[in-house]
Amino acid sequence: MSHILVLYYSRYGAVKQMAQHIARGIESVGHCEARVRTVPEVSPVSEATQPAVPADGAPYATLEDLKTCHGLALGSPTRFGNMAAPLKYFIDSTSSLWLGGNLVNKPATVFSSTASLHGGQETTLISMMTPLFHQGFIVLGVPYTEADLNTTQSGGTPYGTTHYAGADGKNPLSDAEQRLCFAQGKRLAEIALKLR
Repeated sequence: MSHILVLYYSRYGAVKQMAQHIARGIESVGHCEARVRTVPEVSPVSEATQPAVPADGAPYATLEDLKTCHGLALGSPTRFGNMAAPLKYFIDSTSSLWLGGNLVNKPATVFSSTASLHGGQETTLISMMTPLFHQGFIVLGVPYTEADLNTTQSGGTPYGTTHYAGADGKNPLSDAEQRLCFAQGKRLAEIALKLR
C-alpha cells in the first residue's frame, strides 16, 4: 500500500475541502491510501499552546508522517502571495529529514485558496514548491490535458489546483475546482506507484 500524505493548513475551510477532494483522487487509485493531516495555529503569544490533538478535523502532522509517506500533497491559503505561517512553521521543522535525505525522490504537489482571483495564487504555489525542491521531492503540477484548466472561471493553474474563495471566504468549490483537485490527487498517486 502506498501512503500519500495530504498535509494542509486551512483557516476558513476551503483548503480543507480541497484536501478532501485530493484525498478522494488519491484513493481512486488501487493500492493507495490518503493520510490527511493538518498543522496547528501559530500564536503570537509565546505562552499560548495548542492541544496535542485538534478538537475536530484531521490530526496534526508529525515528522514521521512526512518521513514515511510515499508522496505529498501540500496545501495552504495565500498570505500575501506566500504560504500561511502555520504551514511554513511545520516545514521549517523538517531539517532532520533534509539532513537524512529522507524525502528525496518522492513525488509532491501543491494546492491553494485565495480571496481574490489575483491574490497571489501562483506565487503561493511556487513559495510552497521551494522547500520541496530543497528536500529533493519530485514536484508535479497539473497538466493541460485536464480540460478544466482551459475553461475554468474560478481557480486552477498548471502549478497546482487553486480555489477562488471570495472576499468573505465563502465561495464553495466550483465543479471545475473539485475535478482538478481529484485529478491532481489521482496523478500524484499514480506517479507515486510508478516510482515505488
